[in-house]
Amino acid sequence: MAVKIRLARRGDKKSPFYRLVVANSESPRDGKFIDKIGTYDPKQTPHVIQVDEQKLADWLQKGAKPTDTVRSLLISGGLLKK
Repeated sequence: MAVKIRLARRGDKKSPFYRLVVANSESPRDGKFIDKIGTYDPKQTPHVIQVDEQKLADWLQKGAKPTDTVRSLLISGGLLKK
């Protein structure tokens, strides 16, 4: 059972809003998750990424792997190094 840090979509049609969640890799995109660690709003300019850095560090230390999209968001937000 692998644990991933990924995006879960919220919001209305054509108005997406995402949560950064820690979830089992086998659960559906918007399904059950273990912990909510932040949000991402692509509709605002510039894009807004809010992350609880303590929770992020804890989950990365425990072995959770961010998806490619989340990894690029965290790097662009200055929360992760390449």
